[in-house]
Amino acid sequence: MILRRCISSLSGSKTGAFQLPPTIRQLLASPTTPDAPAITVSGWIKSIRRQKNVAFAVLTDGSSSQGLQAVFVGNGEGVKALTNGSAVRLTGRLVPSPGAGQDKEFLVDLGKGKAQANAGEVHVLGSCDPELYPIQKQALSTEYLRDHSHLRARTDAIAAMIRLRDSLQKNISTFFDDQGFVYTHTPILTGNDAEGAGESFRIAEMSSTHPSVGHPPHAATPAPAHEKEFFSRPAHLTVSHQLHLEALATSLSRVYTLSPCFRAERSLTGRHLAEFWMLEAEWALTTGGVNATCDFVEACLRSVVRGAPATDVDALWKGKDADGEERRRALDDAVSLQREPWVRMTYTEAVRALEDHVHQNPAAFEYAPAWGRTLQSEHEKWLAEKLVGGPVFITDYPAALKPFYMRHNDDGKTVACFDLIVPHVGELVGGSVREERAEVLEEQMRADFGPDLGSGAYQWYLDLRKYGGAPHMGFGMGFERLVGWVGGIDNVRESIPFPRWAGRMLL
Repeated sequence: MILRRCISSLSGSKTGAFQLPPTIRQLLASPTTPDAPAITVSGWIKSIRRQKNVAFAVLTDGSSSQGLQAVFVGNGEGVKALTNGSAVRLTGRLVPSPGAGQDKEFLVDLGKGKAQANAGEVHVLGSCDPELYPIQKQALSTEYLRDHSHLRARTDAIAAMIRLRDSLQKNISTFFDDQGFVYTHTPILTGNDAEGAGESFRIAEMSSTHPSVGHPPHAATPAPAHEKEFFSRPAHLTVSHQLHLEALATSLSRVYTLSPCFRAERSLTGRHLAEFWMLEAEWALTTGGVNATCDFVEACLRSVVRGAPATDVDALWKGKDADGEERRRALDDAVSLQREPWVRMTYTEAVRALEDHVHQNPAAFEYAPAWGRTLQSEHEKWLAEKLVGGPVFITDYPAALKPFYMRHNDDGKTVACFDLIVPHVGELVGGSVREERAEVLEEQMRADFGPDLGSGAYQWYLDLRKYGGAPHMGFGMGFERLVGWVGGIDNVRESIPFPRWAGRMLL
C-alpha cells in the first residue's frame, strides 16, 4: 500500500520534485510559440491602459525588474475591475509580441467561450482603490516612501535593491564555498562587546504578564533586579560576530557568517543604521600578514560584484546624472579582471598625503589630519575619490586607534590591520591579522579591561590562544554599504528593506 502511494505521487511529475508555478522572470526567459498552450499567471497590476476592444496591462510579481505585458482582447467584464495595485490571476497564452519594447506578451483572449481551448480568464484576487493607493505612478520622495515602508517594496528601485541583496548574498555564498569556508550561525545575544565602543543595546527582561483582550490590564510585574539577570549576567545585542567566529575558526579553520548586527549609535548620517547586516569571516592556519587579508577581500569583492544581475543594477542606476554615469563606469572598472590590483598605502602614507594636500590647500578639510588621529569621512573621501580614484586599502593604523585583538607590528606603534575605502561610500571593509601570541594579547587585554580581564568575561578569548592557538585573520563588511556601492545608492536606509535608525522604527 505504501509503495503504491509513493509510485502514484511520483507519477505526477517527471522528476518527482515539487515545483511552484513559474514566476514572471522565469516566463520571460522561456521560449514562446504562436500556438502556445494556455497557462495561468498571477501578480499585481502595475499599470493599465484601456481601449475600445483591447486593454494593455503590465503585470509584476516582484521576480524581475521587467514586467510582463498582458494584452486583453474582447470585452470581458473582469478587465473593468483591474486597477493599479490589484492582485490578479490571469489565464492566457505566452506568445511572441508584435510590438516594440518586449519580446513576448501574455495574450488573454476574452472573446472565446470558457469551454473553448485557449480561452482567457481574469480573476481579481485582491482589489485596490486607485484613489487611495499610496504608491501612485508619479515620483514619490524618499522620505514619503520611508513613511510607507510596508509598501515601498512595490516601487521599482526598492524591489530592485532587494533582488540585488539576494543576488549578492548568493554570490558571497558561492565564493566562500569555493574557498572551502563553512557558513556558521553565530549568536545575536552576547555578553561581549567586540568593538569595545560601548554602543551596544542592552537586553532587559520584560514583564511576563500581558493584558487580556477585553479585560482590564493586570498590574505589571516589576522589572528584575540587576542581580537577577535573565542570563545571570548583562546581555547585549551583538555589534559584531568576530569573537565567536574566532572560536569556531580554531576548530573549523575557515568560517563566515552574514548576520544582523546592532549598534546604539545616534548618528543620523546616510552611512549608519541601528540594525544592519555584516559579512564576517575568519580563517586560521594561514600566513601572509595583512597583505594576504587584503588579497582575499579584493578577490571576494571582484567576484561578488561582477556576478550582480545587470537588470537590477541598471534599474538602480537608471536616471542618474553624468556624475552617476561616471561612478557606474568607475565601479565596473574597479571590479574588472583586467584592472590592476587596488591601491594599498599605509596609514602613515595616507596621513602624509593628506598633510601635503592641506599644505597646498589650507581650507581643504574641516578636521586637520595628523598622525595618531582618526581619519575622518572627508579624509577618506579625498583619498579614494581624488588621490587614488578608486578603491584603496589603508593599512597599519596606530595601535591606540584600534581594538585589542589586532596583531601588533614589530615597530611597537602600529597594528596589522586595514580599512578598504571605496569612492562615494567610505569604509566598506575592515579587517586585520588577529593577535595569536597569548602573552601579547593578555597584556593588551589587561590594559583595556583591567587586571581581572573584565571580571573574567574575556578569559575564554584568551584561552583560544593558550590551547592550540594559531595564526589567523579576518574581516567584516557592512552589507548595506556593499549594496549601496553596487547599486549607486547614497543612503544605507535605501539599501535595506526595513531601515531602523535612532528615533525611527515604524514596523
